[in-house]
Order: sequence, then C-alpha cells, then structure tokens
Amino acid sequence: MTSLGIIQARMDSSRLPNKVLRKLGTRTMLERVVRAARQSGVLDELVVATTVEATDDAIVAECERIGVPYHRGPVDDVLARFLGVLDRYDSDIVLRFTADNPLIDPELIARAHRVFVASGADYLSTSIGHTLPRGLDVEMVRTPVLRAIDAVATEHHRVHVTSYIYTHADDFDVVGLTLQPDLSHLRLTMDTEDDLKLIEAIVDEFGDEPVGYRKLTSWLAAHPELVEINAHVLQKALVQA
Repeated sequence: MTSLGIIQARMDSSRLPNKVLRKLGTRTMLERVVRAARQSGVLDELVVATTVEATDDAIVAECERIGVPYHRGPVDDVLARFLGVLDRYDSDIVLRFTADNPLIDPELIARAHRVFVASGADYLSTSIGHTLPRGLDVEMVRTPVLRAIDAVATEHHRVHVTSYIYTHADDFDVVGLTLQPDLSHLRLTMDTEDDLKLIEAIVDEFGDEPVGYRKLTSWLAAHPELVEINAHVLQKALVQA
C-alpha cells in the first residue's frame, strides 16, 4: 500500500506574510515540516503542492534547496493541486500536511497511519474529537476518495477538502483518532507574530529536530507563561483560511 504525503504551502498569508519560509533555528518552517514528515517512516513519497503565483517561486526555490519534489497548480483550487500531484505519483493513501505546522510529531504521524491502514477506513483525522494541540493534527484519505470528490466538490469545498468530507460524512467511512489527555487548549500552529514567539521559544529549547508531542506538552505544562503568549489567538474559520 503506497502512501503519499502532500504539503500545502503558499507564501500568501494575511496575518503572517511569508511565514512558511521563516527561519526557526537553522531551518525554514517548510524544511521542518518536510523533515518531520519524512522521519515518520510511513511515506513512499513526499511532495510540496504550491501555486503558479509568482510569489510562490520562493517556495519552489526552497524545495530545490532542500531536495523535495514540488507541484504547482491553481491558486484557488487546493483539490486541483492535490490531483495534479496524484497524476504524477502513484498512491493508495494521501497524508495531508500544511507548511504552517512546524512542530508535527513523526511518531504521531506513524501511529495514525497504522490505525488508518488497520481500520480500512476512507478518511482519518485526529481533529474529529479534537484533543491534540492545534498544529499537531494528522489526517489521511484514500486516493480514490479524493478523485471521487473532484467530480462533485464546488466552491469553498475545493479549497477546504476536509470540510467536504465532514459535510458529507455519511458518504464515507470516517475514523477519528482521539488521544488523552485533552490538550486542545494549546496552540502550536503558526499564523500570527505571537504564534511565532511561542514556537521560537520551543525551538530554542529543543533545537532543530522534531520532538515528541508528549515531551513537548509536558515541558509547556511547566512553563505556563509561554502558553499564554498566543492563548488569545482565535483560529480562522475554514472559509477564512
């Protein structure tokens, strides 16, 4: 069973422009996501999906620098970008990553992949019964499901494919992976300057290599003053992202 990882990456961001190429330690945010995804050990191939916009030429240059394949597609159609990747690489399972989540945990990715394969489901996400910190969630889908969605998804569902699956959950075999304790109050994604301050503090402590989420969250529990840095930040709704 072939597993393909796709990282969504764009330079455009209303709240933190050019964030995916921001340096964290000695690596860009995109490079950190690439390394963590590869270290999960479950991917047969990993590809960065970006757009044809000139501003995303910088992402292409970074992909070439760090040695990861890329695909360029429409600006406002994420699903089309994914399908463009699928047309170039064989896969049975697609794991979706975003370049603004630089703290993803390779072991968590591997664990979710094992559950997904064993379940035989169409789609798995850790965000269905959300207990992980925002920014550490994992999701994966069967390749035929993505191709089937292409024929029926319209408007914002083509940008937010996950929302289509949730909206039409009765049409799919959906599995949620829920982990305890509930750490969903923690925000470990990158969307604002305050998010950046927290993640920089984490990188200063743990360095350039991925860190397990239990080790990371235990450390944060001992440093509540850091958690407060971005506790006020509201996550954008899917239609705003």
